Amino acid sequence: MKSLRRPYSEQRTTDAGGGVWSVPVPIPGNPLGYTLVYAIESPAGPVLIDAGWNHPEAWLALRDGLAAAGMNIGEVRGVVVTHFHPDHAGLAGRVREESGAWIAMHEADIALVRLMRNFEDGAHRDFQADMLRRAGAGAVEVEEVTAHRPQPPALPDRTLHDGDLIDLPGRTLRTVWTPGHTPGHVCLHLRDADRLFTGDHVLPGITPHIGVYPYDRTDVNPLGDFLDSLEKVVALGELEALPAHEWTFPDAAARAAAIRAHHEDKLVRLVALLAEAGEPLTIWETAGRMTWNRPWEELPAMLRGMAAGEAAAHLRALEVREVVRRIAGPDPVRFALHS
Repeated sequence: MKSLRRPYSEQRTTDAGGGVWSVPVPIPGNPLGYTLVYAIESPAGPVLIDAGWNHPEAWLALRDGLAAAGMNIGEVRGVVVTHFHPDHAGLAGRVREESGAWIAMHEADIALVRLMRNFEDGAHRDFQADMLRRAGAGAVEVEEVTAHRPQPPALPDRTLHDGDLIDLPGRTLRTVWTPGHTPGHVCLHLRDADRLFTGDHVLPGITPHIGVYPYDRTDVNPLGDFLDSLEKVVALGELEALPAHEWTFPDAAARAAAIRAHHEDKLVRLVALLAEAGEPLTIWETAGRMTWNRPWEELPAMLRGMAAGEAAAHLRALEVREVVRRIAGPDPVRFALHS
């Protein structure tokens, strides 16, 4: 398989072999640079894995990238969205308008798309602001984090479940439900070629964001789900991985095992952090003491919000394991080690 390990400025539509093409679609203003949209050839028209961010520049990149592979965007048969995030689902609706393609997504993420689309004006901002305050964020941080909200994606017309086969004539593409990054994240196993489209679940150089939203939820455990989902990928064996970001790589199972070890180490370090604190910490205080790719003080407001979500997910996983406890009382919620 040809490596895609190049900056976006050097990215081009690439023949990945076996009737699969990769098309880099830019994410304006995002350090990830681009989403790798995959097009799988079929006698009834190509099927896309993801579609990219809803932006004029991204649309042109997708349209022209498919044309470079000899495909007309008006002939796209369907779009399988690995998860509902805007850099994956954003252009799916535009593709459907252009070609009449179906859009497929896992039922858990379809539920979130419905929720997002049903928010009344200002309701999502109020929801976010209340969540941030309960986590211990200050008034200025609440204002900065809630300033922007991306448009919700188009509502899919096909619902996916674990194990479902995708409508792809002549090929065998199976849905592998891998919750964690989102509740309905899926990988797609191209069984006739021993390849795995990993979305954001398994990336070669970075780890995907795993967060709890609202931060103080007690009915979910996304990090626990993610770790279990990584084991599902390990069980699939040594498959070629085609991720949605960065570059392709040869062994999805080995990378999944490495990511799992990374998070287990992060949990150990979080326990040590709480022990060193010597007092209960809010989610925001915990995030501020954890290690990120930049010092907490240098993180933009939106990235602080995401870091808090990640801190909340790790605290929740430790709570489920009965290593930490949630302190009852007025907002904001606090956590401490079990005594």
